[in-house]
Amino acid sequence: MFQTIEITIDNQGVIHPLEPNIKLPSGRALLALLEPVLYETELLSEQSLTKEWLTAEEDEAWAHLQPVK
Repeated sequence: MFQTIEITIDNQGVIHPLEPNIKLPSGRALLALLEPVLYETELLSEQSLTKEWLTAEEDEAWAHLQPVK
């Protein structure tokens, strides 16, 4: 099973899940570290591109790749 959980890491390296009631299972996990500046830039880019991508013209252009209903 693959699950993504957003976390913060404090100065001592302790992991804190952002969802308050999430229960982490014992075992092993992979951790992908995002550079704070890069992450912020990605979020700003996403907001800018959303205005361009979420249009009727874009839906029409990519319609041939959507599953048949």
